[in-house]
Amino acid sequence: MYQIGEVTKRLNISADTLRYYEKIRLLPPISRNASGLRIYCDKDLSRLKFIRRAQRMGFSLEEIGQLLSFREAPQQAKPEIRQLAGEKLIDIEEHLQELQSLRNELQLLVNLCAVSKDGCPIIDGLEGD
Repeated sequence: MYQIGEVTKRLNISADTLRYYEKIRLLPPISRNASGLRIYCDKDLSRLKFIRRAQRMGFSLEEIGQLLSFREAPQQAKPEIRQLAGEKLIDIEEHLQELQSLRNELQLLVNLCAVSKDGCPIIDGLEGD
């Protein structure tokens, strides 16, 4: 059993975020001790780790809510899980392409800046379309 302060340190997550996850029902109602302090169990920590990992993969809180419901019976929800993950993969691929394009553009501006005698190609490039 863990108090909120222990959970925040263990998972590097704020107490406000923990309370928010409970409020929007990503976490079930958390048990409380006699003085009203939230007490988290290992199952809660596992769920929080799942939420954090899904966030790092780019899933929205709404999508994470869906994944958590699918988590209860993953075999039956496998097509829906695959669909959701496939859509997220497409989003990530598009984002990677955008980042690669931005990287190339910024690299060009840095190179132009190194040889430019007049003005600043980086500022000029940021002001352009």
